[in-house]
Amino acid sequence: MPCKHQPIATAKIMGSGIAPDIFGNIFFYDVPGGTEVYVEVWGLPLYQPANEIDQPIGPFGFHIHEYGICEITDPNDPFQSAGGHYNPTHQPHGNHAGDFPVLFSNDGYARMSFFTNKFKPGDIVGRSVIIHQNPDDYRTQPAGNSGKRIACGVIYEFC
Repeated sequence: MPCKHQPIATAKIMGSGIAPDIFGNIFFYDVPGGTEVYVEVWGLPLYQPANEIDQPIGPFGFHIHEYGICEITDPNDPFQSAGGHYNPTHQPHGNHAGDFPVLFSNDGYARMSFFTNKFKPGDIVGRSVIIHQNPDDYRTQPAGNSGKRIACGVIYEFC
């Protein structure tokens, strides 16, 4: 049993030119009935409230995306190569398998753990995790109005 009590999948998160200081790790554990997701991230931009022109910066939208590609082809709009939200059952936004709780930062640091029954860790290997600049509203179609993609990590098998 080489992987007992170890994560099945992991992603190393790295920021873009928009937020170059972001780094962290996400671990996906196989648990009865689904997956436990554990995330720890540093270097997130400090919170800025919305104003008449701009959306807030933070809390941060957080999703699994379709493709395991974290290329920055456009520095002003990075990680478009990751595709849309992971949505194998073709649900409206807010119910995508890849829709996660928002990340709340404390002076640039965020840590959380949560359970999802929408996938098992093996289902998402080869996909990516994206952190967005703005909070997800969980209703705007197709992606929650969560703003620019500021960090990305490809999901790999852990062991």
